Parts: sequence; structure tokens; C-alpha cells
Amino acid sequence: MLTYRTTNMIAGGLLSGLLLLQIAGYRVHWSWFAGLIVAYIAIAAWGSCRIAAGFYLPVTCAVTTDEKVVALSFDDGPHPQHTPQLLDLLREQQVPATFFCIGRNIRGNEELLRRIIAEGHLIGNHTWSHHFWFDMFTSGRMLADMQQMDAEVKEVSGKKPLLFRPPYGVTNPALRKAIQEGGYFPLGWSIRSLDTVIKDKAQLLARVVKQLHPGAVILLHDTSEATIQILPELIAYIRQEGYTIKHIDDLLKIPAYA
Repeated sequence: MLTYRTTNMIAGGLLSGLLLLQIAGYRVHWSWFAGLIVAYIAIAAWGSCRIAAGFYLPVTCAVTTDEKVVALSFDDGPHPQHTPQLLDLLREQQVPATFFCIGRNIRGNEELLRRIIAEGHLIGNHTWSHHFWFDMFTSGRMLADMQQMDAEVKEVSGKKPLLFRPPYGVTNPALRKAIQEGGYFPLGWSIRSLDTVIKDKAQLLARVVKQLHPGAVILLHDTSEATIQILPELIAYIRQEGYTIKHIDDLLKIPAYA
């Protein structure tokens, strides 16, 4: 499995080999060094953007099982309009979910956060700021941002989330350090709905259902109107195919809170 550590070892070995050839009197063209640098950057960028690769740190994106079970997760809320609609649907269908909330969105929506928990759903950490350049922060600044989110949730609900999902699913060495120091459990997804981009109901539903598999973690957003519209059909399809929707902590056999 290609990881940050193995990539560094391979790149270091190749660079050392080229330098030794140069020292030994062989003319190594500059393009070999440039090619090595470009390849290293490309692999590092791929590893950063592909959360399921576990390039910088192991990230759970699904559960290995033959049992027909899946988990629903919703990012970026709470949203004052869409989250209550979503909660109404989940209550009607008796379906549990995990909400990876942005800390700054809790301000003014404290009752929504309490309702999420009161109705049996889980809260995960999706950072305080969800800053566009979050992945460029130092590890210390990342951790401070994540802990600010924890503090907000604890002040409102008395709970401290352990589940963490990075903004945009981007990982890097700084985030690995922040996660380790904060004691978080990083969680990705195996089905990405793209509901922040796809607004056509039929297209969105088709994208999710065609990827359905045992142990899937489905990524949706409670900030998306299209998601609210397809949710009853999605739940009906999942059940029709013989699947049970469970809590993520039940699937993973880990605690959701510290």
C-alpha cells in the first residue's frame, strides 16, 4: 500500500541513486531530477485529496462486512432551514444518522444541535471554521480549530465528539499530527453523493444507489435542498434492497464521544 512514509523512502532512494551516479562521473540529465520531483508532488497531491487511500494516516471509510448494513452521515450543518426538515424525515422513517457539524454554524442553532442529539443521532467534529485553506494550516492551528468545535458542542450539549471528518476530505502530515494529538477517530466515506454539486433529484439518487454496498458510509449534506428531496426515496431503496441503516459507532464498535 502506497503511503507517505513509503513514498518518502522510495523517493529518497531514487534521489540518492541519481546523486551517486552523478558523483561517480555519470552525466545524469537534470530532467531526471525534475521528473522525480514532479512525480513526488503528484503522488503527494493524490494522497491528500483521496481520503480513502489512507496515504498520510489510516482513515476508516467503510466497514468490512458481508452484512447488509450502511450508515448515513450529513456534513456542514446545522442549517436553520434544511436540518429541521431532515430531522423530521429521519424521525418519520426511524433512521439514525451522524451529523458532522461545523462549529461556527452551531451559534444561533443551539436548539437544533440539542434536537439532533435528543432524537438519537450522533454529532461529529467537522472543524470550527471549515476554512477554505484549512489544509494549509499548521498542525497547532488545525488542532485549535478542532478543539474550538469540541468546546462549542460541549457547552451546548455536554458531549465531546471523538469522530472527526476533515473539510473536503483533504489530509496531510499536519492533519495527521493534529488528529493524533487530539485523540480523534478520523472517518471518511465510501459513497460520496456530490449533493453540493448535483441538484437534479434523479441524477443524485441514481449516483448514490448504484454505489450501495455492505458496510457503506454515505456522505450527504444537510445544507442541500436536493438531499432533503431524495431522502425518502433513498431510504426506501436502501430498505428495499435488504439493508439496515445503523449508527456509525455501532458499525465501527467505537464510542462516539469522549
